[in-house]
Amino acid sequence: MASPVPTNITLHRASHVLEVAFDNGDTFRLPAEYLRVHSPSAEVQGHGPGQRVLVAGKQHVNIDAVEPVGNYAVLLRFSDGHATGLFSWDVLHELGRDHASNWQAYLDALAAAGLSRS
Repeated sequence: MASPVPTNITLHRASHVLEVAFDNGDTFRLPAEYLRVHSPSAEVQGHGPGQRVLVAGKQHVNIDAVEPVGNYAVLLRFSDGHATGLFSWDVLHELGRDHASNWQAYLDALAAAGLSRS
Protein backbone atom coordinates (compact mmCIF):
# COMPACT_ATOMS: atom_id res chain seq x y z
CA MET A 1 0.00 0.00 0.00
CA ALA A 2 1.40 3.39 -1.02
CA SER A 3 1.94 6.09 1.56
CA PRO A 4 -0.48 9.04 1.44
CA VAL A 5 0.67 12.00 -0.63
CA PRO A 6 -0.42 15.60 0.05
CA THR A 7 -2.87 17.06 -2.41
CA ASN A 8 -2.89 20.49 -0.77
CA ILE A 9 -0.71 22.29 1.78
CA THR A 10 -1.97 25.62 3.13
CA LEU A 11 -0.17 27.84 5.59
CA HIS A 12 -2.58 29.81 7.79
CA ARG A 13 -0.22 32.45 9.19
CA ALA A 14 -2.78 34.23 11.37
CA SER A 15 -3.71 31.04 13.23
CA HIS A 16 -0.16 29.57 13.11
CA VAL A 17 -1.46 26.37 11.46
CA LEU A 18 -0.30 24.27 8.52
CA GLU A 19 -3.23 22.48 6.91
CA VAL A 20 -2.32 19.36 4.94
CA ALA A 21 -4.79 17.36 2.83
CA PHE A 22 -3.78 13.89 1.61
CA ASP A 23 -4.88 11.79 -1.34
CA ASN A 24 -6.43 9.20 1.00
CA GLY A 25 -8.93 11.78 2.28
CA ASP A 26 -7.13 12.66 5.53
CA THR A 27 -6.81 16.36 6.34
CA PHE A 28 -4.83 17.63 9.31
CA ARG A 29 -4.48 21.09 10.85
CA LEU A 30 -1.04 21.08 12.45
CA PRO A 31 -0.07 23.96 14.76
CA ALA A 32 3.33 25.54 14.07
CA GLU A 33 4.41 24.94 17.67
CA TYR A 34 3.61 21.23 17.35
CA LEU A 35 5.57 20.95 14.09
CA ARG A 36 8.52 22.88 15.54
CA VAL A 37 8.88 20.74 18.66
CA HIS A 38 8.48 17.54 16.60
CA SER A 39 10.82 18.61 13.80
CA PRO A 40 12.53 15.67 12.09
CA SER A 41 15.84 17.59 12.28
CA ALA A 42 18.88 16.19 14.08
CA GLU A 43 18.67 19.26 16.34
CA VAL A 44 15.42 17.87 17.78
CA GLN A 45 15.64 14.13 17.07
CA GLY A 46 19.32 13.76 17.93
CA HIS A 47 21.74 11.58 16.01
CA GLY A 48 20.63 8.23 17.38
CA PRO A 49 18.12 6.39 19.56
CA GLY A 50 17.39 8.05 22.87
CA GLN A 51 18.91 11.39 21.89
CA ARG A 52 15.68 13.29 21.27
CA VAL A 53 15.82 16.85 22.65
CA LEU A 54 12.87 18.34 24.53
CA VAL A 55 12.25 21.76 22.95
CA ALA A 56 10.50 24.30 25.18
CA GLY A 57 9.40 27.91 24.76
CA LYS A 58 7.93 27.66 21.25
CA GLN A 59 4.32 28.60 22.00
CA HIS A 60 4.41 31.67 19.77
CA VAL A 61 6.52 30.31 16.92
CA ASN A 62 5.11 30.62 13.41
CA ILE A 63 6.04 29.24 10.02
CA ASP A 64 7.56 31.86 7.73
CA ALA A 65 7.82 29.69 4.61
CA VAL A 66 6.94 26.28 3.21
CA GLU A 67 9.44 25.22 0.56
CA PRO A 68 8.98 22.08 -1.56
CA VAL A 69 11.87 19.61 -1.63
CA GLY A 70 11.56 17.39 -4.68
CA ASN A 71 8.38 15.33 -4.76
CA TYR A 72 8.75 13.91 -1.27
CA ALA A 73 8.96 16.64 1.39
CA VAL A 74 8.75 20.27 2.45
CA LEU A 75 11.20 22.40 4.36
CA LEU A 76 9.47 24.52 6.98
CA ARG A 77 11.19 27.78 7.88
CA PHE A 78 10.13 28.76 11.39
CA SER A 79 10.05 32.28 12.81
CA ASP A 80 12.68 31.33 15.43
CA GLY A 81 15.20 30.62 12.66
CA HIS A 82 14.87 26.82 12.70
CA ALA A 83 14.94 25.47 9.13
CA THR A 84 16.86 22.19 9.14
CA GLY A 85 14.22 19.45 9.22
CA LEU A 86 12.71 18.00 6.06
CA PHE A 87 9.09 17.05 6.63
CA SER A 88 8.52 14.11 4.29
CA TRP A 89 4.99 13.13 3.32
CA ASP A 90 5.21 10.14 5.68
CA VAL A 91 6.36 12.36 8.57
CA LEU A 92 3.58 14.91 7.96
CA HIS A 93 0.97 12.16 7.81
CA GLU A 94 2.27 10.48 10.97
CA LEU A 95 2.36 13.80 12.82
CA GLY A 96 -1.23 14.43 11.76
CA ARG A 97 -2.45 10.95 12.58
CA ASP A 98 -0.74 10.89 15.99
CA HIS A 99 -1.24 14.57 16.86
CA ALA A 100 -3.30 14.07 20.04
CA SER A 101 -1.04 11.44 21.61
CA ASN A 102 2.18 13.18 20.53
CA TRP A 103 0.97 16.50 21.93
CA GLN A 104 -0.04 14.99 25.27
CA ALA A 105 3.31 13.21 25.57
CA TYR A 106 5.06 16.52 24.84
CA LEU A 107 3.02 18.38 27.49
CA ASP A 108 3.73 15.61 30.00
CA ALA A 109 7.47 15.74 29.23
CA LEU A 110 7.52 19.54 29.65
CA ALA A 111 5.77 19.25 33.02
CA ALA A 112 8.12 16.50 34.19
CA ALA A 113 11.14 18.62 33.23
CA GLY A 114 9.73 21.77 34.83
CA LEU A 115 9.71 23.55 31.44
CA SER A 116 7.14 25.79 29.78
CA ARG A 117 5.65 26.26 26.34
CA SER A 118 6.16 30.05 26.63
